[in-house]
Amino acid sequence: MKELPVDKSTRVTLHFALKSENGDVIDSNFEKGAATLEIGDDSLPEGFEGYLLGMKAGDRASYQVPPEKAFGQRNPNNVQTFKRHEFSADMVLDPGVMISFADARQQELPGVVSRVQGDDVEVDFNHPLSGRTLTFDVEIIDVEPAGQTH
Repeated sequence: MKELPVDKSTRVTLHFALKSENGDVIDSNFEKGAATLEIGDDSLPEGFEGYLLGMKAGDRASYQVPPEKAFGQRNPNNVQTFKRHEFSADMVLDPGVMISFADARQQELPGVVSRVQGDDVEVDFNHPLSGRTLTFDVEIIDVEPAGQTH
C-alpha cells in the first residue's frame, strides 16, 4: 500500500509542539504520546490543518504560523470595561486573572483581566494567543482513511 498523504478524508496520528515567538513551548505532546484526529473535525484550527495536507507518515516539519492562520488578530472590540460592583466582592480581579462569563447562548466565554483602575475592570476576551506568530512543529506518525477502525 502506498503511503497515504494527509487530506480531508484522513485520520492522522501525530506529535506536535506549539511555540511562542521566543521559543517557549505553549503546548506539546512529544513527551506525552501522539494524538490522533480526523482532518476537519475541529481538533485543530483550520489554519494548522492546512500545513498538514500532503504530509505522509514519517514526515517532520516546522512552520511559522501567522496570526491569520492561528488564533486571529487581536480585536480591540473584544476588550470590555465592567464596574467592580458587577463582580462578587470576594472575587480577585488582578491583571492576568481569568474569569469565565456566559455569552448570549449560555456558552462559556473566558476573559482575562487586563487592567483595573478605580472602579473600572478591563477584561480582554481575545484568545490569549491572538495576534501572535507561532511555530508549529509536527511529526506525522500515521495516516489512514477516516472512519477506519482498528
